[in-house]
Formats: sequence, C-alpha cells, structure tokens
Amino acid sequence: LPSLSFKVPRLLAHRRLQKSFFETLIRSLIILCVAIAVVLSSISVCDGRWLFARGQLFGLWHFCTITNGSVLKCVTDLSLAKVEGLSVAVIPIRSMVSFAVVVAIFGLELLMVSQVCEDANARRKWSMGSVLILVSFLLSATGVLSFSILMKDHLTFTGFTLAYWCEFIAAFLFFLNGISGLHINSLTHPRN
Repeated sequence: LPSLSFKVPRLLAHRRLQKSFFETLIRSLIILCVAIAVVLSSISVCDGRWLFARGQLFGLWHFCTITNGSVLKCVTDLSLAKVEGLSVAVIPIRSMVSFAVVVAIFGLELLMVSQVCEDANARRKWSMGSVLILVSFLLSATGVLSFSILMKDHLTFTGFTLAYWCEFIAAFLFFLNGISGLHINSLTHPRN
C-alpha cells in the first residue's frame, strides 16, 4: 500500500506534464496566429487602397486614378471620387479598422503575458486577451462590411485589392483565435 501511494502522484504528475505541453502548444499557436492577423491588418490599414474599379482606386486614405501611361495620380480629397457619402463615411470606417489593430495589439500582449507569467491572474489575463481579440474582430469586420456596402455600386469580386483581402483574412483570424482562446481556457480551467 505505501508503494502505491508513491506511484499515484508520479502518474498524475506525468499526465499533467503531457497535458501542459499540449495546452502550451495550442496557446502558442493561437498567439502566433493573432500576431499574423495583427501584421495583416496593419498592412491593410496603412496601405488603405481596398478597391480597384473602372480605372479608379478607392481607399481609406486616398482616391487614385490611372492616367495615360499607367501613372497613378492620388489625392486625399475623397469627394473627388464622386461616390455619395464616401468622404464622410470613410472616417468611421478607417477609425474602426485602425482601432481594431490597437485593440488586437493589447489583446496579443495580454495573451503573451499570461503565458510568460504563470501567476494566479494568468487565466484572467488570457480570457481578457481573448475578449479583446474578439472586439478586434467586431471592429474589423464592421469596417470591412461598411466599406463594401458604401462601395456597392462599384463592387466586383476581382476589384478587391490585396490590402482588402488582408483585412478580411485578419478579421477571420481574429474571430477564430478569440473563440479558440476562450474555448481552450474553459477546457483547461473548468469553472467550479
């Protein structure tokens, strides 16, 4: 009986070690995917040229036309684009997608800190980071959808630029990783 009491804690410790490695691997992959989403979203917001239609390039910051000789002429006055409401509506759109990047950076920081500092608040930091990533998804998806609705008369599937698709993929990754982060936290730390 005494030898059995020594084996049980060793078996439990061994099982906990394997679970801990798997959990750490999944959490690391979530952090990596969030970092990729932050980079994609940052590139998309900084470039800001999201739609090419009829020789014109519509974006968050600029409106560009292609002149003779394929020279791109860009202006910051979006009222020249002759799209009703573009110059006013693009302000909240670019604010939302820019704020989504900022919120995602804070969420990513909380996710990383929760893994580096294994203290009593690590679980709470991970949950808060996951919630911030979901908030980033809401902001980013709202910005992408609002831009698409605003430009509905000029939309073609092939007209969306690489910057637009970067933001679309970033929003998708924010959603997947935010949900996954909350789910892995609930699986590994069930509520009492």
